[in-house]
Amino acid sequence: MSILITGGAGYIGSVTVEALRAGRESIVVLDDLSAGHREAVSPDVPFYEGDMSDVSLLNKIAKRHNIEQIIHFAAFASVPESVSKPLKYFENNTGKVAKMLEILREYGLKNIVFSSTAATYGDPQTPVIDEEHPKRPCNPYGLSKYFVEQILDWSDSAYGITHVALRYFNAAGALPEGELSADSHARGEDHNPEGHIIPLVLQTAIGQREYVSIFGTDYPTPDGTCVRDYVHVLDLAYAHIKALRYLEDGGKSQKINLGNGKGFSVREVIETAREVTGRDIAVREDARRAGDPSVLVAAHQKAAAVLGWEPRYASLSGIIQTAWDWHKNHPGGY
Repeated sequence: MSILITGGAGYIGSVTVEALRAGRESIVVLDDLSAGHREAVSPDVPFYEGDMSDVSLLNKIAKRHNIEQIIHFAAFASVPESVSKPLKYFENNTGKVAKMLEILREYGLKNIVFSSTAATYGDPQTPVIDEEHPKRPCNPYGLSKYFVEQILDWSDSAYGITHVALRYFNAAGALPEGELSADSHARGEDHNPEGHIIPLVLQTAIGQREYVSIFGTDYPTPDGTCVRDYVHVLDLAYAHIKALRYLEDGGKSQKINLGNGKGFSVREVIETAREVTGRDIAVREDARRAGDPSVLVAAHQKAAAVLGWEPRYASLSGIIQTAWDWHKNHPGGY
């Protein structure tokens, strides 16, 4: 039996692959490389380049590797792009997942760990968001992920495919070289174009960007900028593995938040990056972006109770330090 990792050449997927590889798990990676990097997957891991809804390819993978479990990362993940190109997001993030499940269930698919998002909640109704918070996505990206959660609920009812949907907040940081085992490799954030605040700030510190933009300074937050809960990418990887073990042990389907339980504003991120890097970071204030909630902070008590998961990288400075080390050593990415 093997675990299929869709999107395993991406940011969070590649770190999870390294963690599973360090544990000597039988894994297979499927990625179309539209956003991922072939270099982010070790050559000793079976790798297939292609689309997650490709019937012929999925049949080949399922027959060859006896797939009974999936960790599903593959998705488009830009909120602004989802607002301007909603049909692209619904086709890829929702429709193709339904097609993949329809194919793989015929081969005995039992469990799926789904990379969901805090964007399923929309604008927060409470300062800290727990899993019972109303689901009112305010952008197509969040809605495309929420649709998949509902598809997974119906797949459980109809076919007995159990799932854990992990609604994580802002992934950040990097995997240091040798962190997991003697032969584990560094993995970091390398998007083109880049849209996440921490790598944008660090690229500015390196000199690859003239300035970092702050999109909106009039939000109802202490300093007027958006507040987000940042969770380290390795903590996310461990959570996915714990969720898989939970399902293997007969656990029921769940929706679970992943976060640090504390929010930091855009200005706080920039100031912390200045302290970590010891460099000046120029800033430009711009208008708000469509679809950005003002505050997203996670309650993660359910993750602790159900999965036994707690974030190890709890400080913003620690998260940014690992990201800074990655960007210094990989200024051109992969």
